Amino acid sequence: MLERKGGFSHRGSESQEKRRQGQRWAGFAPRAGAKVLAVGLCAGLLLLGTGVARAQEPATLPAARGERLTVKRAVELALRNSRVLVAARLQKEAAEKSAQLANAEFRPNLYAGSGLAYSSGIPETPGGRAPSIFNVSYTQKIFDSPLKGQARELRERAGAQALRAEELRDAVIVQTVLEYLELVKVRHSLVLLRAGQGSAERIFEVSNERFAEGLELPMEVTRARLEMAKVARRILELEGREESLTASLRTATGLPPGQPLDVSEEDLPADAKQMDADLTGLALANNPVLKQAESERRARELRLKGEAGGRWPSLEMVGTYSVLARFNNWDEFYNRFQRNNVNVGVQIVLPLFSSRTSAAIALARANLKAAEMNVESKRVELSAEVKRQAHRARELEAAREVARLELQLAQQQLGVLQTQFQEGRVNLRDVEKARLEENDRWIEFLDAEFVRQQAQLELLRTTGRLAQVFK
Repeated sequence: MLERKGGFSHRGSESQEKRRQGQRWAGFAPRAGAKVLAVGLCAGLLLLGTGVARAQEPATLPAARGERLTVKRAVELALRNSRVLVAARLQKEAAEKSAQLANAEFRPNLYAGSGLAYSSGIPETPGGRAPSIFNVSYTQKIFDSPLKGQARELRERAGAQALRAEELRDAVIVQTVLEYLELVKVRHSLVLLRAGQGSAERIFEVSNERFAEGLELPMEVTRARLEMAKVARRILELEGREESLTASLRTATGLPPGQPLDVSEEDLPADAKQMDADLTGLALANNPVLKQAESERRARELRLKGEAGGRWPSLEMVGTYSVLARFNNWDEFYNRFQRNNVNVGVQIVLPLFSSRTSAAIALARANLKAAEMNVESKRVELSAEVKRQAHRARELEAAREVARLELQLAQQQLGVLQTQFQEGRVNLRDVEKARLEENDRWIEFLDAEFVRQQAQLELLRTTGRLAQVFK
């Protein structure tokens, strides 16, 4: 009879081992008899058949009292508190103001002024106007094709800033959702590893006892110690990752520093799956990056149209009112002096020959061709990227199914070994090794599930449906 440290024997403590296994492996509670084993295996198959094997999942993740978050709630808070989005909105506002500034010449502009000047000879100011005690001037562009083209170009670019804000919004959503889902995965993995740490310790104890009795080689003791060290290292790595994700998610959602987060395990919304949709068509219609390229093309097209109109005359409304003074010697140069003077009319400028117009048209045409080529390139790249991402999503879906089946097989094997352990046909070390194997399959399944969700998010982002899914 093999004794373990602390008085636990292979057979004598069967009831204790039975109770301990029953607490953790509710789906495979050890019972003698093939009937109970068959019922347990069937129950495991039914539970795993739902898509996520939860028969052996821990009841709860580590307790974290505080704000309970769902994925959509986390996204809502992140969008509300994101400084990146605030900066994008300010840039959009600045672009709109720039467009308004360029268009200001086509609105009424009224100026008033005064001054004092000494004149000798015909009175005039450096600008060619008569010196006055007080003056009011009015200007308004009626037709100026190059200037109007610049204003329209800036207005189109202001719209492109809104598309840029959409792109940044999608980036915030993706980052928040991935941090949330990874935090759930890490906490779940920690539960499994901490449970597996106990199994590794029991394997080491059994191997050490057998070595002391001369029934085991030193290599087996070293192997058991190595397994303990690996589990401990993985726990430390995941604990560091959990701390980093918690801090990052708390910052993104604007929750108070130091407040723990209680996250719940959930999948992406049901409409996130687009495997049967026209993904290329969705991407070409909704992708923010492609929309920005198309907006830039339209802006340069408007600029070219405006510059081409520079061959036509420009038209401007002008008006002046001035109050003159006799001390500027008006009587010496003009037959009649009038203190109050009003001039209102239209100023027409006809470009007979303008080198600037020809150069501006050539530049605008070259910029438009470059923008058109960029749009076409973006379309080709986007079509290829969507196909690549869709194929990768299908691959990861298949990999997740493989991981699920491997987990199911590990659970079934553990159930068989537990029954054989109760019948005395296998030892405790074999059972604990099976538990470690089952834990490893669980973690692999969680990793496969997370990578699949990540691929789905990227596909949603590329097709421009991310905000719609998480609204």
